[in-house]
Amino acid sequence: MTILVTAASGQLGRLTVDALLARGAEPSSIVAGARDTSKLADVAARGVRTVELDYSKPDTITAALEGVDTVLLISGSELGQRVAQHRNVVDAAKAAGVAKLVYTSAPKAATADYPLAPEHAGTEAVIAESGVPAVILRNNWYIENYAADVARAAESGVVASSSGDGSIVGATRADLADAAAVVLLEDGHLGEVYELSGDRAFTYADLAVAASEILGREVAFTPLTTAEHVAALEGAGLPADIAGFVAGIDAGIASGVLDVPAGGISRLTGRPTTSLVDGLRAALAEQAPAAA
Repeated sequence: MTILVTAASGQLGRLTVDALLARGAEPSSIVAGARDTSKLADVAARGVRTVELDYSKPDTITAALEGVDTVLLISGSELGQRVAQHRNVVDAAKAAGVAKLVYTSAPKAATADYPLAPEHAGTEAVIAESGVPAVILRNNWYIENYAADVARAAESGVVASSSGDGSIVGATRADLADAAAVVLLEDGHLGEVYELSGDRAFTYADLAVAASEILGREVAFTPLTTAEHVAALEGAGLPADIAGFVAGIDAGIASGVLDVPAGGISRLTGRPTTSLVDGLRAALAEQAPAAA
């Protein structure tokens, strides 16, 4: 079996390659794709084959799929273009006769109303229409996303959000990558849609408690309305459309879009997921050298 990991120069892709190797995959059985293969030099040094792969250049996708049985399609980052880009990968996978296509989607993508859902729902529909044997991994929010809130709280003593008491069943990228590795390596899973979640839900109020523990000072949660959140983001320099997008995500959280059953990852991997505090500590430690 040969596994292609797309967007392998990104954080999730690189961690998935790590997880595949840790779970016993031979380096020669893994193909790592990226727009710029020079960013994969360390991966290549471990014996993994690297290839150019650009979602907007179908010829690179076709070439990357040569001899590949299984594909991890990591969702792209270019908002507004993702469905078309992902379709290029799906079409190429179908033409190549890929036996398993695994896609990293978003929580409740097909049913929830929040800014990130439509492109993921669109991609899930493209995959279903293609007939390519597939597995959908709906990744809950990365714990690392909240490291910036904790870093700001070191000075302000506050974390603020318009997510209310909405639950987030988040996990670290490494935990999500390990779940992806399991699905890629194991037989079966075809046709499944997994809501990948951590072992314990948290709210922004819980984030404030975690920040207090990490920082060694009291941190309070300040709830905002959506309008207050947009105004604060615009005041911080964000354009109005971006501010509305970010606040729209929090509104989705408040309505429950990230509130899925806990334990989705550990049921696949057979091990507990990283706690909120431990995940945040690790993320902050990684950021510290860059900040220095």
